[in-house]
Amino acid sequence: MHVVKKIEIIANSFELAKILDSLDKSGVHSHAVIRNVVGKGLRGTTEDLDMTMLDNVYILAFCMPEELKPVVENLRPLLNKFGGTCYVSDVMEIRSVRCIASI
Repeated sequence: MHVVKKIEIIANSFELAKILDSLDKSGVHSHAVIRNVVGKGLRGTTEDLDMTMLDNVYILAFCMPEELKPVVENLRPLLNKFGGTCYVSDVMEIRSVRCIASI
């Protein structure tokens, strides 16, 4: 087991391509996207919006701790300009890094 950084992003689906491109440029090439995310945040509830363009997405990605700085540097301007939020936390990955490289 080893520590990795979990990156969780909630943003407008309209900005999804820009966010995924930013992650890719930062060296984070794997991610999961959950569409049609609803909830209540600083801007209120999004549960009753009828327009698909305004739907939120949840993006989940992981990276090694030493790879986090470029991710933050690339994501922060996008989130500041277009809105959204990003959380980073330490989690344990149970798969060995060596096993990943040998597959």
